[in-house]
Amino acid sequence: MRFLRSVTLFVLTASAAFADSLAGSSDSRSEKIPFDPAAWTLVWSDEFDKPGTPNLAVWIGERGYRRNKEAQYYTGERPENIRIENGHLVIEALRDNWEGKPITSASLTTRGKHTFLYGRIAVRAKIPTGRGAWPAIWTMGQNVNEVNWPACGEIDIMENVGFDPRKIHANIHCATYNHKKRTGKGRAITVDAPWSEFHEYAVEWYEDRLEFFFDDTRYFVFRKESDDPAVWPFAQPHYLLLNLAIGGTWGGQKGIDDSIFPLRFEIDYVRHYQRKK
Repeated sequence: MRFLRSVTLFVLTASAAFADSLAGSSDSRSEKIPFDPAAWTLVWSDEFDKPGTPNLAVWIGERGYRRNKEAQYYTGERPENIRIENGHLVIEALRDNWEGKPITSASLTTRGKHTFLYGRIAVRAKIPTGRGAWPAIWTMGQNVNEVNWPACGEIDIMENVGFDPRKIHANIHCATYNHKKRTGKGRAITVDAPWSEFHEYAVEWYEDRLEFFFDDTRYFVFRKESDDPAVWPFAQPHYLLLNLAIGGTWGGQKGIDDSIFPLRFEIDYVRHYQRKK
């Protein structure tokens, strides 16, 4: 895998969408903390080294119009929208009117296949940019069918919206703290051209906190307040999602620029580590 290159970081700023979320158990200080592989054990990874379809023993492609009033139709494992090539997972959004769906894209999930609980989840990726783009790396509690969202918990490791492209967002959602109540917890870090190269997006998930990283910069910490699942639904397994949405309630706030297509979200690896005792 290629080495991470340095990037110019600008002043931390809260996302306008989550400007009401900065008090309480959130910590928005920025700090350089280089990853120390000697302190962690790699327990699972997908390096996307085999060309073709993603490993269906681990991943499944979502189908349909799924959430947030987004404009794209997810096409499962259709190769035009999702494939492995040149050592990268490629998620591609197209304005191709496939089967009468004007915009197609892909959302890959480990739901029902592979779960995560605690440790470091790191994804090295090159995000797309353009008005209307909304790439994301995130997790959802596997008990979502039993308790529904947001009680299941959601960890947004990375979100980016194309109309505000220099901001990389980290957010959490639970029954008490979520964007529908305007109580969501999150922060954004402003970066010089984050779409121009690969970066590592990571969360370190402990029993008492979640720490979010852009490369070696920790820029947001969400701390456990109590054992109440309404404020800490992060004591049970989650599954991972990698998706490229177009438009929607957040990504589409400034419309969709038709000139952005085709649009590629490239993932170099997904790695899950556990902290050594």
